[in-house]
Amino acid sequence: MSASSDTRTVSSRLPRIGLIPQILIGIAAGLTLAVLAPSLAPSVAILGDLFIGALKAVAPILVFVLVMAAIASHQRGQPTQVRGVLVLYLIGTLVAALVAVAASFLFPTSLIIDAPRASGTPPAGIAEILRNLAMSAVDNPISALSEANFIGILAWAVGLGLLLRQANDTTRRALADLSDAVSGLVRWIIRLAPLGIFGLVATTFASTGMSALADYGQLLIVLLGCMAFVALVTNPLIVFLYTRRNPYPLVFTCLRGSAITAFFTRSSAANIPVNMELCERLDLHTDTYAVSIPLGATINMSGAAVTITVMTLAAAHTLGIDVDFATAVLLCVVSALAACGVSGVAGGSLLLIPMAASLFGISADVAMQVVAIGFVISVIQDSTETALNSSTDVLFTAAACRSPRAKARLAGND
Repeated sequence: MSASSDTRTVSSRLPRIGLIPQILIGIAAGLTLAVLAPSLAPSVAILGDLFIGALKAVAPILVFVLVMAAIASHQRGQPTQVRGVLVLYLIGTLVAALVAVAASFLFPTSLIIDAPRASGTPPAGIAEILRNLAMSAVDNPISALSEANFIGILAWAVGLGLLLRQANDTTRRALADLSDAVSGLVRWIIRLAPLGIFGLVATTFASTGMSALADYGQLLIVLLGCMAFVALVTNPLIVFLYTRRNPYPLVFTCLRGSAITAFFTRSSAANIPVNMELCERLDLHTDTYAVSIPLGATINMSGAAVTITVMTLAAAHTLGIDVDFATAVLLCVVSALAACGVSGVAGGSLLLIPMAASLFGISADVAMQVVAIGFVISVIQDSTETALNSSTDVLFTAAACRSPRAKARLAGND
């Protein structure tokens, strides 16, 4: 057999390797480069930057076009499951905060509060967060698209989609074709994930390593333990109660298809195209996931609720502040509501810690030191938090679409 035929044989086999195995190969290659030749890691950083940049660039256009086209082509009387998804988002976030409270009481953690103040301005309270969400909905559409304001993008897309339901068939067909084209572009970008993640892994571990995390081992164990418990125990339990089916095949599918890329991009907003492509592969209802996925990137933040709760209670324990049950429950509610206002960018949950800490009379200076600690451990904490948040968006969307109630409504509609 000739060398050229050998090359063709190998190249013909490469596309048959699934995307997830390719991503795992990229992770292994990135770790190998970071350990054996850390000086070369910066040279591949552009691969990660290009991948994240492409995802962030296409996400606003994808959400705007897909939502508008889905609503414009929606048949009257055809049910969607957006309401059920929103209920699951709220329940999941509140349960995650309760898990974090329980873990913080079982494993009290002390912090070394001598870190420098972190930069950034935390919100003054829940009222300001809710006001910002409301103002985001009426943002200028051009600004919303350019700044990736997904609340504003959703508001304009829904409004235009409703009005375009009265348009002629040619217009609605053109919208559907545009939606298919943007979705195809997303699939092209996602095929580059192995290279992008290779660059991200190599750069991250070569530049930061793990030595900076040594002083915060117990804090990381509590944080990551809570997030793992939510991903593998409470979320599956919620899905089981909602669907009455074994949740774990769906849970593991969402973790493989969404959590891995979210872990390395560290941005729920950047992972929106990945989640929408996964929903398409799961054959979910377009009218539902076109709204629930971008909305989830903004308001479904179980990982953020865990981070806010654990780090606030760790600060209270460090300062010797006794926390009673009623205040802990109030902290759960505050963390769940605050988490809904977290932006879908890296480190977004950390600036909400001062607001939660104010419930215990902790000063802003001390709270911002806790925020600084959060940024030190964010290479692991924020990555895991984003992986939980983003994969849960798909999990709860799929659960709502596959629930007995949803199937009954579809059958009745038929």
